[in-house]
Amino acid sequence: MTDERRVTVVTGASQGIGEVIANAFGSVGDAIVLAARNTENLERVAEEIRRAGGEALVLATDVTEPSSVEYTMAKTVEIFGRIDVVVANSGVGGPSGVLWELNPDEWDSAFEVNVKGVFLTARAAIPHMIHGGSGSFVIIGSISGKRPLFGRTAYTSTKAALIGLTRTLALEAGPHNIRVNLISPGFVAGPRIEWVIAAQAKVRGITADAVRREFEAESPLGQLTSPQAIADAAVYLASPQAASITGADLNVNSGVVMY
Repeated sequence: MTDERRVTVVTGASQGIGEVIANAFGSVGDAIVLAARNTENLERVAEEIRRAGGEALVLATDVTEPSSVEYTMAKTVEIFGRIDVVVANSGVGGPSGVLWELNPDEWDSAFEVNVKGVFLTARAAIPHMIHGGSGSFVIIGSISGKRPLFGRTAYTSTKAALIGLTRTLALEAGPHNIRVNLISPGFVAGPRIEWVIAAQAKVRGITADAVRREFEAESPLGQLTSPQAIADAAVYLASPQAASITGADLNVNSGVVMY
């Protein structure tokens, strides 16, 4: 890399919120490393960033495999010289259903991606940030980590775990000038919330439209949250304007959760 632009790694960048986050960081001039398993989608996102005048690198990454994540971070440093920002966005919806009917393998799979994946991402990235003298590590959580959602025990448990991870990692990494924060999105408009709505409708025996109206009604603003709002919050938390913010759990959920 020939200039001083910031280097940002986004996991789960192949679609959804991750894609929007990657484009948002690209729009402020960062060199973006796109990390996910679906390289075909990653190439599409990379082309979006390049067409807008940005720089993007695609690296196939499985966040559940230590060697894969370590390679991604090492390759980033090899090519760009450093890692300034990581957005740990990879996640899965996990199984839906009451706890006593859940499949243990599906439960484990949710934790494998949503919790272990963030752990491995931080474990691989933080040493490079320490070497560079600073960094910002942003985790994408969920309001589900702070309030119940019927039939979503596995998912809510993984997201609750990330709150504790964020606070403790912020304490450990702070002396190295590395900030760690978490964003708690609410019901974010897009394919995943439509999947959640359909699953809720099935578990509860009501229509998808009824579930959607319930979700919207939970917001004082009467709306789902846009993916762009999540991306804008991530860009802010990684910026100098947020230099005194670490260990925070930022609600970006149209007021569905206020604590």
